[in-house]
Amino acid sequence: MVKIKLFKGAGKYAGDVFVGLNGNTYLIKRGVEVEVPVGVAEILEHSAQQDALTAQKQEELAEHAQHI
Repeated sequence: MVKIKLFKGAGKYAGDVFVGLNGNTYLIKRGVEVEVPVGVAEILEHSAQQDALTAQKQEELAEHAQHI
């Protein structure tokens, strides 16, 4: 088990986060430190990395579209 604390903000970052792992489900409250299995923490980390890559790609595409 590891302790994590998910960012809590407005809009997309206001609600709880659902994670499924090996047939088990977890509903993780934002803004509160909680203990979760290592695999759940890894899923959340990978999700954050993918979000960052997606944002970067969107910026690149928007910049490219301005030059067309």
